[in-house]
Amino acid sequence: MLDGDMIVLLSAAALAFSVLSYVLLDGTDLGVGILLGLTRCPKRRRAMAVSILPIWDANETWLVLGGGGLLALFPLAYAILLPALYVPFITMFLALIVRAMALEFRDYAPDPGIKRGIDVLHLCGSLTAGGCQGAALGALVQGIPSQNGKFTGTGWEWVSPFALYCAGVLIVGYAWLGACWLYWRTDSALQRTSRRQAQCLSVATLALMALLLVWTSTLNPDYAQRLSSPVVVYSTVGVGLAAFIAFWISFQSRHDVLPLIAAISLFILGFALMVTTIFPLIIPPHLSLYAAASSAKSQTFMLVGFALLMPVTLFYNTFGFRIFSGKVHPSQIISSD
Repeated sequence: MLDGDMIVLLSAAALAFSVLSYVLLDGTDLGVGILLGLTRCPKRRRAMAVSILPIWDANETWLVLGGGGLLALFPLAYAILLPALYVPFITMFLALIVRAMALEFRDYAPDPGIKRGIDVLHLCGSLTAGGCQGAALGALVQGIPSQNGKFTGTGWEWVSPFALYCAGVLIVGYAWLGACWLYWRTDSALQRTSRRQAQCLSVATLALMALLLVWTSTLNPDYAQRLSSPVVVYSTVGVGLAAFIAFWISFQSRHDVLPLIAAISLFILGFALMVTTIFPLIIPPHLSLYAAASSAKSQTFMLVGFALLMPVTLFYNTFGFRIFSGKVHPSQIISSD
């Protein structure tokens, strides 16, 4: 039998995996939506929409697992986090609905002008959803005021300069993932454009993330101590540089998926740094994983559920990617626009 501390750590790992999976998968879709809305050519917009249309809804499954897991595994953290972030969460869900409607209904638009308007809505929904997620993340890292298990702030902590900067970083990062996805899934002129976008966005994302690390270290002395640890510094620099160099070299390969894998690696590194920064807290500056956890029996029950659901969800995602794999050729779908 596992002891209580190990069960809490496994619960936290399951929750973190769900959140990271959502960020990587649906973040890529949101990035495509951002680039789609900024693209003038209707043929290219159609190809970009087709590349994510079959799989975007499966990617959002991880958001359900993450939200439900937080409520069941760490109810006290849920009780503090939800009132602190009501506005960005509700706005994010509405934006995701707008994104979904734009994706599903664009082919039924009666004329190109209305279709262009729908694509602008797709852009707005993708930007808003990504921005709300970044702002919520920034508010969490900078600390959410609470006392005796209750939220004691104003509900507007997510509009601080740090939180808004995090929103901008995540939007740029999502756009980078989207450009890498399009480089993998498209060809010809759209692929060449996606390559240039991915290269520019990679530099912007890395620079923004570096500044974010420096800013984060100024928020709390504990953050500064953890981020300045030699192990963290050397591993971050080593892994980050290796992934960044691999990203640029990968464009010389015949495997077009490699730039996306390299970009995902840097996102995973950033997520690992965030976890390292706040651990063992779940709601900075005071609430720890152990204090926020539900009973050992409840967590064990939920972990069994996660053990059953996660492989099924991973198989569903993988199967969807396999079925709808291959290049999307704009020249073969131009009749829709």
